[in-house]
Amino acid sequence: MAIVMVENIENTMNPSSIKIRTGNQMIAEGALHAGCQFFAGYPITPASGVYKAMIEQLPQRNGVAISAPDEISALAYCVGASGRGAKAMTASSGPGWSLMIETVQYALMTELPVVIALVQRLGPSTGGATQNGQADILFTEFCTSGGYTIPIFAPSTPQECFEVTTIAFKWAELLRTPVIILSDKEVGMMSEDVDFAQLKSSPAWYRKEFSTQNGKEHLTYDFQELEDVPLFSPVGGNYKVTMTGSAHDKRGTLQKNSTETLDVLIHLQKKIEAHREEMAIVRVDEQENADTLLLSFGITARTAKEAARRANAEGKKVRNANIITLFPIPETLLKEAARGVRRIVVAEENMTGQYRSVIQSLFAGKEIVGVNSVGKMITPGMIMEALV
Repeated sequence: MAIVMVENIENTMNPSSIKIRTGNQMIAEGALHAGCQFFAGYPITPASGVYKAMIEQLPQRNGVAISAPDEISALAYCVGASGRGAKAMTASSGPGWSLMIETVQYALMTELPVVIALVQRLGPSTGGATQNGQADILFTEFCTSGGYTIPIFAPSTPQECFEVTTIAFKWAELLRTPVIILSDKEVGMMSEDVDFAQLKSSPAWYRKEFSTQNGKEHLTYDFQELEDVPLFSPVGGNYKVTMTGSAHDKRGTLQKNSTETLDVLIHLQKKIEAHREEMAIVRVDEQENADTLLLSFGITARTAKEAARRANAEGKKVRNANIITLFPIPETLLKEAARGVRRIVVAEENMTGQYRSVIQSLFAGKEIVGVNSVGKMITPGMIMEALV
């Protein structure tokens, strides 16, 4: 089980020489490859590399790139462009994300796809702009009123930044939902060799549009089953479209608590849950007869890989797993990775073990240990101490 993925990943890049790139640059490359048509952003460390690359390159691909006056405007511009049918993306970090949350909820309620690249830094508040952190796990996933699931993917290398970005655009369009790429300062800003000939991507997806040819009346949010995704109609197009952030029925008409309105609200969660297994990506370095499972993500996944290598060289039996899909929680794959082990070590660069707190219930009867750090990267030695 070296790689567990369900997307039909294709090698679609033309062979070329190895190039030096940052994770931020590769997020931009992935967005362009996925067909991003609109970008709006406000420069903020450590996400400014995404902003710079998109501002420079997207207009050369016949797209639109706007420098917004603030993060609120940046995401609002993107949601507006998505309302017209454009594939849209923005990029920010913790302080900017805190300003975007109201608009994120509007995009969720109006079922407008948008990709948000968040490059974490040390917090809270303005925090440390050039210091790494992995402490925005709960802040990003549990930001909505009503507790809706937002798909979140966490790359650990520039190559994964490219791949994950194409996957994020796929699910944003397919499910008509906001999707987050949760990177971190080290992955985003560190320069590394990238072999463009080996890059992999998810096939480009586009939201399905409504047509009178299906013989149905147009409703802004029409669905039969709760997990269905409504066909899209652009604002200003051939059909009347009502997009309100308030609770609404299938027409988009503001309602309080009618049966249809409640169905619409439940549907927003059900359409995500229905694709939980398809979105799940966990990459496992298999170790037969392992007694310890090491879990991590982002930059710490690279440290964990080295720690597992050293531990296994010393005769310990450690299975290492890099979690790419943070949410929806890849329950089936995590349970499979934990088969036969007695101990689970979760390494993440935050104070309290945020991701550990949301997955520990999956591993009843097993010992769960956290390796945590604030303001400095987790080292292989720190993890080795937990791999007893």
